[in-house]
Amino acid sequence: MTVSLRIVFTLALAAIVAATGWASLQLPMWDTPRAVVTHPWFIATLVDTYLAFFTIWLWVAYQQRSNVMRVLWLLLIFGLGNIAIAGYLLLRLWRLPRDASIEMLLLRDR
Repeated sequence: MTVSLRIVFTLALAAIVAATGWASLQLPMWDTPRAVVTHPWFIATLVDTYLAFFTIWLWVAYQQRSNVMRVLWLLLIFGLGNIAIAGYLLLRLWRLPRDASIEMLLLRDR
């Protein structure tokens, strides 16, 4: 199970980094047109996205034992989004044995 998930999240991370890199080369984020940034669907998508990031962070915070690491992962997830999420999952997956169950991935280390 972990081998398949490692492949999935490696591909996801590569796709996100590639798309972000390509978009950054096309137009810097700070040059996004005002009409886009103020569009209601853009705003609704941002709210939805950051609430999803917060939901994932709650699981990450459950996983972490240190408040420093909890805050660090909050900043990484809010700053890098799915790049940080895929990175976190890859870190977790590489620390598990190859024959680990999904429960071992989802539950806190004892």
